[in-house]
Amino acid sequence: MNTNATITIDCSRKSEHEINPYLFGHFVEDIRDHMEAMLAFPLKDMDFESEAETMTPVSGSWRAYTNGRNTQYAMEAPAPRHSGRAQRIRILSDDEAYAGITQKAALKGPMNYTVRLVARASIELQYVMVEAVDRRTEETLGQLRMELGSHNWQHYEEQLSISRECTDGEIRVYVPAEHPRWVDHVSTGMLWIDHVSLLPVDSIALVKREVVEMTKDLNAGMMRLAGNYISAYHWEHGVGPVLERPVMYNEAWGGWTSKYFGTDEFIRFCRELEVEPLICVNDGSGTPEEAAQWIEYCNGSADTPMGALRARNGFPEPYNVKYWEIGNEVWGQWQVGTCTAERFAERTISFAKAMKEADPSIVLLVCGHYEQNWNKAVLDLAGESIDYLTLHLYHGYGPFGMNRDTPAEERYKAIASYPEWTRHHVRQTTELIRSRPEHSHVKLAITEYNTMYYPNTVRKGLPNEHTLGAAVANAANLNEMMRCSDMVHIGSFSDLVNGWLGGCIRVGDYYADQYCGKQPGWSGHPLTIYGTPTYEVLKLYANRDVRRVLPVQAECGTFSVASRKETPMALDALPDLDIVAGTNDDGSIVTVLIVNRSLEAVRAVLDLKAFEASGETTLYEITGDSYDDINSVFQPERIMCKESRVPAEAWSQGYNLRPTSVYALEFRVQV
Repeated sequence: MNTNATITIDCSRKSEHEINPYLFGHFVEDIRDHMEAMLAFPLKDMDFESEAETMTPVSGSWRAYTNGRNTQYAMEAPAPRHSGRAQRIRILSDDEAYAGITQKAALKGPMNYTVRLVARASIELQYVMVEAVDRRTEETLGQLRMELGSHNWQHYEEQLSISRECTDGEIRVYVPAEHPRWVDHVSTGMLWIDHVSLLPVDSIALVKREVVEMTKDLNAGMMRLAGNYISAYHWEHGVGPVLERPVMYNEAWGGWTSKYFGTDEFIRFCRELEVEPLICVNDGSGTPEEAAQWIEYCNGSADTPMGALRARNGFPEPYNVKYWEIGNEVWGQWQVGTCTAERFAERTISFAKAMKEADPSIVLLVCGHYEQNWNKAVLDLAGESIDYLTLHLYHGYGPFGMNRDTPAEERYKAIASYPEWTRHHVRQTTELIRSRPEHSHVKLAITEYNTMYYPNTVRKGLPNEHTLGAAVANAANLNEMMRCSDMVHIGSFSDLVNGWLGGCIRVGDYYADQYCGKQPGWSGHPLTIYGTPTYEVLKLYANRDVRRVLPVQAECGTFSVASRKETPMALDALPDLDIVAGTNDDGSIVTVLIVNRSLEAVRAVLDLKAFEASGETTLYEITGDSYDDINSVFQPERIMCKESRVPAEAWSQGYNLRPTSVYALEFRVQV
């Protein structure tokens, strides 16, 4: 047991500023499997957009399904105005065969799915079967006969009932062998399929119900749409009838940009969550005029050109998106349109002018950097045109010269020093902002943050970003963001679902890790959806009734980080306990957020000044047996936030805080 820690909180000195609820925001990006994991569709390549992966010319994840020797497959142009391609299947009468396409899928059940099919066929083909089966046993889980009504392209929609859950299922779309046969081969036996999709009826705004419900529990405040892909993204490609939207290559991350989650879907997602949307515009391959049109599409009345387009797409009322961001990591060599700070500042001025003309009421965020040379140029040249400067703060081993050979405890200590680095970057940027009156009004938005243990290009096994140790680091970082909340108004945890290394909601077993050599579904639990330990932290913090910060004094033990590189701040005496305290609007609740970063338990004595607390307190605890503990598809609830009641006097006598753990303690006023 460490030497007792003493924590003193002066409840009479609450901060003049309020903590902005947008500080607890989140972030969606079309990156790797983020959209695939978030959206409710169980099928891939629904528009036959991918190249064949076998010798048979069948698109992407689809496979040929036939017992006919002479069945012919080909890829052709799609239906008029549609994107992707069409899959042609020709069945010769001599084979008397069944023929179609099939794809593996993990299926919820019992569940009804809406099946959408766009198809045309030679006139003797009267129907197709849509069938769900268990791949291991061939048990039929659901079957649907869809009548084909025309030689021309037609949209068909039916309900398919799945009898039970199946993690290793298969969807088949085919003409059965028992279909009445045709005599000749001339212009007969041909089926074209332009689109196939299944959507569970319990989905919400095309998103998995479980993801929506878990995200609601995060009480995010704000949801950001941005990321590296946005610098080559053209918003007009993501509105209108979804099948008519173009299939666009994701230039940042490879694969196809999801045409199923564009502007309208993002806004609907935000409305379901009751959070404020934040949209980052394309300043890489885009133009100020394009950004202004995006704003008009979202905020213009129906008598403006873009507002009229929105209305034609089924949304007559303006979305009133207030927060807009110019540029995402423009300083990075990986970014489309990367340039010097001076050039970016010039672009910012032109973008800001056009965007403000489209809607003078918007709030503008602009790409900043933890390197102050960049910030100085942007602020000096464009500071008068902006409201927020952004920072992206990922905390990993690079600044310490550490690697996999560094002892695990030293690596943990390095990650646990996250708030010291955030404090350094925020203080430096704040000093620069306040150095000149022309830009002293600017505030800070940390629009991406997370732990990032290793470079994302060299990975083995389960990402460390999912551990209890990562949750401890992210909690301590949130403490620092709250302490700096007079300047830091917006935060966006990166990412929401799978996608990047540490998405706080995990769907299935893929972990977005393309380098671990495992395919989705390897565990047998592809339908499992759960939160990481950091998810538990983010939910805990965002749901506390804390509006103003209280001053904290703490005496406790310290630890040091054995860095192999020189660091911009001393790391030889970091406090074991990272603490922030706050109160609600009427001062009736005092909340103390304590992160025990130590590898040992700490006995903490707490003294509240100028607050008469009731006899019982509420304690929330996120803890485990080791900082390497994780939640997984096998143990999705290993690390969970637990709530209990603790007598107030226990805190004045001393309460044991477990190693590498996160606590929230709520005192209520004596009545």
